[in-house]
Amino acid sequence: MHGMLINDMEKEEIIYLLKREMDEILFDLKNVHLEPIVKRAMEERYRTLFTLFKRVADHRECIKYILPRANVRRER
Repeated sequence: MHGMLINDMEKEEIIYLLKREMDEILFDLKNVHLEPIVKRAMEERYRTLFTLFKRVADHRECIKYILPRANVRRER
């Protein structure tokens, strides 16, 4: 486990970067021409980014970025 001290300005910058990256992934997931393996990798990356986002963002902000069920595949 690692710890990190950041000030409010740095926290807001991290939130901004994570939101921007997650928005881009959500947009790309709507592309019907992507291969399923590519979409799966993008969904995994999104889950990783969202986990980081939950650690720094407000609960109300997190709700906006919950991955829609239609995009989530069942793990077998």
